[in-house]
Amino acid sequence: QVQLVESGGGLVQPGGSLTLSCAASGRSFSTYAMGWFRQAPGKEREFVAAISWSGGGTYDANSVQGRFTISRDSAKNTGYLQMNKLKPEDTAVYFCAADSRGRVSAGSTMYDYWGQGTQVTVSS
Repeated sequence: QVQLVESGGGLVQPGGSLTLSCAASGRSFSTYAMGWFRQAPGKEREFVAAISWSGGGTYDANSVQGRFTISRDSAKNTGYLQMNKLKPEDTAVYFCAADSRGRVSAGSTMYDYWGQGTQVTVSS
């Protein structure tokens, strides 16, 4: 069993930065891949970024490439999403998720555990 808790969301101006954290509980989290997804009002949940269990493999959505960076610290059982050059269209609830297969995946159905989400609002 893995429990995930996101933090770090908030209100930021366009062009600004935020770092989201995903704290995991459960001994096996270090073997899980981790992903970030987001859901804007009235839209479906969409993939943002994913990282393999080892941290050696990552995959980003086209919409965030060059602006967002996913990382993890297995010793701290924590994952991160560094978000730079934020745009109003990045406004959404951001969720972290854990995939027991350990491999990078953009498909939400591949993930076994989900956090409750943290709100990110990009507005002037």
